[in-house]
Amino acid sequence: MDLSNPSKENVVYIVDSIKEKLRMVNVDAMKSENFNDEHYDDLLYLYNMVMKRETFSPSEMQAIVTELGSLRR
Repeated sequence: MDLSNPSKENVVYIVDSIKEKLRMVNVDAMKSENFNDEHYDDLLYLYNMVMKRETFSPSEMQAIVTELGSLRR
């Protein structure tokens, strides 16, 4: 998938991939339709950071979820 261009499809893919990688329990809180491409660069940065890592500490996961929350519309 080409993530270099902001689009609704890419936003959905990025958010869903992050949720899957983090194995988020409350996925309803992070519905991909609550995001738009206004903060695409921030979402893509977060996606790349999450995909590079194998494990996350609880505090890291909380920070990622907090950042995702700040990027919702």
